Parts: sequence; structure tokens; C-alpha cells
Amino acid sequence: MIALQRARIRLASTHPVKLDDVCEQVKKIAERTGVNISGPIPLPTKKLKVPVRKSPDGEGTATWDRWEMRIHKRLMEVDAEERAMKQVMRVRVPDGVSIEIELIS
Repeated sequence: MIALQRARIRLASTHPVKLDDVCEQVKKIAERTGVNISGPIPLPTKKLKVPVRKSPDGEGTATWDRWEMRIHKRLMEVDAEERAMKQVMRVRVPDGVSIEIELIS
């Protein structure tokens, strides 16, 4: 029996709404083409924190601004059928969303 290859799709963005829209598009493609899909699996959100002094010259009280950027991630696995993969490659990916497709056996 020949094992079918799978495509592992990793999505990352600072905008969770845009990220979920792309996930829904991939799910619809999988349903239309009839391939097996697992996901989207939410991965842990990375929080980048940057503390910055409010006072530019160092005089005055030590007050700080705390800036935070969150990077949301999703993981999906789809059977790597040619018809489905062509449609996945044509998905419109909005600005701020990164997509990485890796073939696994």
C-alpha cells in the first residue's frame, strides 16, 4: 500500500481574524476536493514584550511603557493531492499573514 504524502501548512500572524480567514479558505478547498484535513490546530501564542522608558533624557521618575506584540500560529495538515494543492497555492494571503507549506511523508 502506497502512503499518500501530506502537506503541513503553518500559518502565523499578528492579526488573528486574518489568520482564521485563511484557515477557513483552506478548509473549504479541502471539503470541495474531498481530501482529508486535520486542523487548524492553534499553537501557543508568542508574546514579544518591550519595556521602554517614557522619559527620553533619563531625568524625572522612572516610568515605563510596556509594549506587547502577539504572534498567533495555526497548524494544518492536508493530503497532498495535486488538485487540492494547486488551489491552496492560489489562496489570497493578506498582508501580515505568513504561510509555510511543507511536504511530509
